Amino acid sequence: MKNLINFIFETFHLKRIKHEWPRLAGVDFPDSVAEHSLNAAQIGYILAKMEWADANKVSAILIWHDLAETRIGDIHKVWSRYIQGKKEFEKHAMEEQLVWLEFGSDIKALFDEYEQRSTLEWMIAKDADYLEQAFQAKIWIEQWYQGMQNRIDNVGGALRTNSAKAIWNQMVKSSSNDWWAALKKLPREK
Repeated sequence: MKNLINFIFETFHLKRIKHEWPRLAGVDFPDSVAEHSLNAAQIGYILAKMEWADANKVSAILIWHDLAETRIGDIHKVWSRYIQGKKEFEKHAMEEQLVWLEFGSDIKALFDEYEQRSTLEWMIAKDADYLEQAFQAKIWIEQWYQGMQNRIDNVGGALRTNSAKAIWNQMVKSSSNDWWAALKKLPREK
Protein backbone atom coordinates (compact mmCIF):
# COMPACT_ATOMS: atom_id res chain seq x y z
CA MET A 1 0.00 0.00 0.00
CA LYS A 2 2.87 2.41 0.80
CA ASN A 3 4.19 2.14 -2.78
CA LEU A 4 0.74 2.99 -4.13
CA ILE A 5 0.49 6.03 -1.86
CA ASN A 6 3.95 7.20 -2.94
CA PHE A 7 3.00 6.73 -6.59
CA ILE A 8 -0.14 8.85 -6.18
CA PHE A 9 1.86 11.60 -4.46
CA GLU A 10 4.37 11.44 -7.30
CA THR A 11 1.62 11.93 -9.89
CA PHE A 12 0.63 15.12 -8.04
CA HIS A 13 4.11 16.43 -8.82
CA LEU A 14 2.97 16.86 -12.45
CA LYS A 15 1.00 19.88 -11.21
CA ARG A 16 4.31 21.56 -10.35
CA ILE A 17 6.19 20.63 -13.52
CA LYS A 18 5.65 23.45 -16.02
CA HIS A 19 5.70 23.08 -19.77
CA GLU A 20 8.97 24.53 -21.01
CA TRP A 21 8.23 25.17 -24.70
CA PRO A 22 5.99 28.21 -24.03
CA ARG A 23 8.89 29.92 -22.23
CA LEU A 24 10.71 30.06 -25.58
CA ALA A 25 7.85 32.23 -26.85
CA GLY A 26 7.96 34.48 -23.80
CA VAL A 27 5.17 32.98 -21.68
CA ASP A 28 6.24 33.56 -18.08
CA PHE A 29 3.62 31.36 -16.45
CA PRO A 30 3.07 28.27 -18.63
CA ASP A 31 0.61 25.50 -17.92
CA SER A 32 1.59 22.46 -15.91
CA VAL A 33 2.14 19.03 -17.38
CA ALA A 34 -0.90 17.85 -15.38
CA GLU A 35 -3.11 20.54 -16.96
CA HIS A 36 -1.81 19.61 -20.38
CA SER A 37 -2.44 15.89 -19.84
CA LEU A 38 -6.01 16.45 -18.69
CA ASN A 39 -6.92 18.68 -21.64
CA ALA A 40 -5.13 16.41 -24.11
CA ALA A 41 -7.06 13.41 -22.74
CA GLN A 42 -10.33 15.30 -23.16
CA ILE A 43 -9.47 16.27 -26.74
CA GLY A 44 -8.29 12.71 -27.39
CA TYR A 45 -11.61 11.31 -26.21
CA ILE A 46 -13.47 13.62 -28.61
CA LEU A 47 -11.17 12.77 -31.53
CA ALA A 48 -11.46 9.05 -30.85
CA LYS A 49 -15.25 9.26 -30.90
CA MET A 50 -15.05 11.15 -34.20
CA GLU A 51 -12.68 8.52 -35.63
CA TRP A 52 -14.61 5.51 -34.28
CA ALA A 53 -11.61 4.46 -32.20
CA ASP A 54 -11.30 3.30 -28.59
CA ALA A 55 -11.89 6.59 -26.74
CA ASN A 56 -11.11 5.13 -23.32
CA LYS A 57 -7.77 3.80 -24.51
CA VAL A 58 -6.83 7.11 -26.15
CA SER A 59 -7.72 9.00 -22.98
CA ALA A 60 -5.75 6.55 -20.85
CA ILE A 61 -2.69 6.90 -23.10
CA LEU A 62 -2.84 10.68 -22.72
CA ILE A 63 -3.39 10.59 -18.97
CA TRP A 64 -0.13 8.67 -18.52
CA HIS A 65 2.00 9.74 -21.52
CA ASP A 66 4.01 12.36 -19.57
CA LEU A 67 4.30 10.48 -16.26
CA ALA A 68 8.10 10.20 -16.51
CA GLU A 69 8.33 13.99 -16.43
CA THR A 70 7.85 13.86 -12.66
CA ARG A 71 11.44 12.60 -12.60
CA ILE A 72 13.11 14.07 -15.68
CA GLY A 73 11.12 17.28 -16.16
CA ASP A 74 9.66 18.69 -19.35
CA ILE A 75 12.21 18.96 -22.14
CA HIS A 76 11.31 21.16 -25.12
CA LYS A 77 12.45 20.46 -28.67
CA VAL A 78 15.42 22.85 -28.67
CA TRP A 79 16.72 21.44 -25.40
CA SER A 80 16.24 17.87 -26.63
CA ARG A 81 18.63 18.58 -29.54
CA TYR A 82 21.44 18.50 -27.00
CA ILE A 83 20.32 15.54 -24.91
CA GLN A 84 21.08 12.12 -26.27
CA GLY A 85 18.71 9.34 -25.26
CA LYS A 86 15.72 11.35 -24.01
CA LYS A 87 13.39 8.46 -24.90
CA GLU A 88 15.56 6.03 -22.96
CA PHE A 89 15.52 8.35 -19.92
CA GLU A 90 11.72 8.48 -20.07
CA LYS A 91 11.42 4.74 -20.44
CA HIS A 92 13.82 4.08 -17.55
CA ALA A 93 12.04 6.57 -15.28
CA MET A 94 8.64 5.08 -16.07
CA GLU A 95 9.83 1.53 -15.49
CA GLU A 96 11.07 2.53 -12.04
CA GLN A 97 7.82 4.35 -11.30
CA LEU A 98 5.66 1.38 -12.22
CA VAL A 99 7.68 -1.59 -10.97
CA TRP A 100 5.90 -1.71 -7.58
CA LEU A 101 2.38 -1.35 -8.92
CA GLU A 102 0.18 -4.36 -9.52
CA PHE A 103 -1.23 -2.63 -12.61
CA GLY A 104 2.06 -1.01 -13.65
CA SER A 105 2.35 -3.23 -16.71
CA ASP A 106 -1.00 -1.85 -17.94
CA ILE A 107 0.27 1.74 -17.77
CA LYS A 108 3.59 0.69 -19.32
CA ALA A 109 1.71 -0.93 -22.23
CA LEU A 110 -0.12 2.36 -22.87
CA PHE A 111 3.18 4.26 -22.82
CA ASP A 112 4.78 1.69 -25.13
CA GLU A 113 1.90 1.99 -27.59
CA TYR A 114 2.33 5.77 -27.60
CA GLU A 115 6.07 5.43 -28.20
CA GLN A 116 5.80 2.68 -30.84
CA ARG A 117 3.54 4.85 -33.02
CA SER A 118 1.77 2.02 -34.76
CA THR A 119 -1.95 2.15 -33.92
CA LEU A 120 -4.91 4.37 -34.69
CA GLU A 121 -5.20 5.13 -30.97
CA TRP A 122 -1.57 6.30 -30.91
CA MET A 123 -2.19 8.55 -33.91
CA ILE A 124 -5.25 10.08 -32.28
CA ALA A 125 -3.41 10.52 -28.97
CA LYS A 126 -0.53 12.30 -30.72
CA ASP A 127 -2.95 14.55 -32.61
CA ALA A 128 -4.70 15.38 -29.33
CA ASP A 129 -1.32 16.11 -27.70
CA TYR A 130 -0.52 18.57 -30.51
CA LEU A 131 -4.03 20.06 -30.62
CA GLU A 132 -3.96 20.75 -26.89
CA GLN A 133 -0.77 22.74 -27.40
CA ALA A 134 -2.29 24.67 -30.30
CA PHE A 135 -5.42 25.53 -28.30
CA GLN A 136 -3.29 26.66 -25.35
CA ALA A 137 -1.12 28.79 -27.62
CA LYS A 138 -4.24 30.41 -29.09
CA ILE A 139 -5.47 31.25 -25.59
CA TRP A 140 -2.12 32.84 -24.71
CA ILE A 141 -2.12 34.88 -27.90
CA GLU A 142 -5.60 36.17 -27.19
CA GLN A 143 -4.86 36.95 -23.55
CA TRP A 144 -1.50 38.61 -23.82
CA TYR A 145 -0.44 39.51 -27.33
CA GLN A 146 -3.46 40.96 -29.11
CA GLY A 147 -3.72 44.00 -26.87
CA MET A 148 -0.10 44.85 -27.58
CA GLN A 149 -0.56 45.43 -31.33
CA ASN A 150 -1.72 49.01 -30.71
CA ARG A 151 1.52 49.77 -28.88
CA ILE A 152 3.63 48.32 -31.69
CA ASP A 153 1.73 50.43 -34.26
CA ASN A 154 2.07 53.60 -32.16
CA VAL A 155 5.83 53.10 -31.77
CA GLY A 156 6.18 52.70 -35.54
CA GLY A 157 4.49 56.05 -36.10
CA ALA A 158 6.63 57.79 -33.49
CA LEU A 159 10.07 56.76 -34.79
CA ARG A 160 12.18 59.49 -36.38
CA THR A 161 15.47 58.02 -37.59
CA ASN A 162 15.80 55.91 -40.72
CA SER A 163 17.73 53.27 -38.78
CA ALA A 164 15.02 52.94 -36.14
CA LYS A 165 12.34 52.77 -38.86
CA ALA A 166 14.30 50.07 -40.73
CA ILE A 167 14.66 48.02 -37.57
CA TRP A 168 10.95 48.48 -36.75
CA ASN A 169 9.91 47.48 -40.30
CA GLN A 170 11.92 44.27 -40.07
CA MET A 171 10.68 43.60 -36.55
CA VAL A 172 6.99 43.76 -37.54
CA LYS A 173 7.65 41.26 -40.34
CA SER A 174 9.46 38.92 -37.95
CA SER A 175 8.46 36.66 -35.12
CA SER A 176 10.12 36.71 -31.72
CA ASN A 177 10.27 32.95 -32.13
CA ASP A 178 12.36 33.01 -35.32
CA TRP A 179 15.63 32.57 -33.44
CA TRP A 180 14.65 29.13 -32.16
CA ALA A 181 11.97 28.02 -34.64
CA ALA A 182 14.49 26.62 -37.10
CA LEU A 183 16.17 24.68 -34.31
CA LYS A 184 12.95 22.94 -33.31
CA LYS A 185 11.53 20.70 -35.97
CA LEU A 186 8.49 18.68 -34.98
CA PRO A 187 8.83 15.12 -36.21
CA ARG A 188 6.41 14.14 -38.92
CA GLU A 189 5.11 10.80 -37.72
CA LYS A 190 3.48 8.48 -40.17
